[in-house]
Amino acid sequence: MAALVSVSLGSNISPELNVRKAVAELKQLFGAITISPVYQTAAVGFDGEDFLNLVVSFSTGLTVYQLVTKLKGIEDRIGRDRAQPRFSPRLIDLDLLTYDNLLLNEPGLQIPRAEILQNAFVLKPLSDIQGQSLHPELQCSYQQLWQDMKKTADRIEHYEMQFD
Repeated sequence: MAALVSVSLGSNISPELNVRKAVAELKQLFGAITISPVYQTAAVGFDGEDFLNLVVSFSTGLTVYQLVTKLKGIEDRIGRDRAQPRFSPRLIDLDLLTYDNLLLNEPGLQIPRAEILQNAFVLKPLSDIQGQSLHPELQCSYQQLWQDMKKTADRIEHYEMQFD
């Protein structure tokens, strides 16, 4: 049985190129994917170039662990350096946000990811493509969570980018 998943993508090193590479790999691996609008945002937690951020969703028959392994493989092929500090420039970052209605909290793997509620650059694109879906823990729609989010601290601007 297939699970509906959502994955956030972010890059601030050659961001257009690396986001396109990641989207192309996701399409190749998972077929039809839904792609949110792309947003340009300031780096969070460090001084650096702006990020491009978006969320994609798709169905998969992979387990949550198999999917995380596939996402890390995409990051590795694009050249992500895992030795870098958490808050630093990056070629690509792929984070599994949701996996159906799964609630999971293990070392190194939290589903749904806390960043959904913490960062406008995650919640806004998620609400764009899964606005009526409910956060598995809060049982509130992503659209409502976006409307309720205090957005004063985060700069988030639509970035025009088309995908094939």
